[in-house]
Amino acid sequence: MGQRSTADEQILNAAQGLPIAQECDKGDDSKFWTTYDKVSKEYDDALLSRGNGDMNIILTFAGLFSAVNSTFIIGMLPNPAETTNVLLLRLIQITADPGAVHDISNLSSSTGYPSSTVWMQALAYASLAFSVLAAFGAVLGKQW
Repeated sequence: MGQRSTADEQILNAAQGLPIAQECDKGDDSKFWTTYDKVSKEYDDALLSRGNGDMNIILTFAGLFSAVNSTFIIGMLPNPAETTNVLLLRLIQITADPGAVHDISNLSSSTGYPSSTVWMQALAYASLAFSVLAAFGAVLGKQW
């Protein structure tokens, strides 16, 4: 097959002592490819094992982060008891003085929330969405 490069010769010389090279007496090229196949299979198996472990870590972190983030989101929700208390107080006032004309047009249908609260909730929901997306990607990576 012509001239061999020095790298091929070094690989073949290193492979001479391997058991797989001694099993195959089909020539130098066959020994090279057999050794290459064995080494590449070991490398691929190590890469897949490392990737699988990384996906497990990502799934664990995303699950824990989502649970904690959901707890904070629930804690940031507005308290409906405040609105209920205001409306009950208004009903008590109306009931206590039935002869007076009561103006109910000043009752607001919703309470205004500070913009900082809205931003914090928006960021919390966005981080929850990204966490779920990361977990989804990790599941896809594990199944692939």
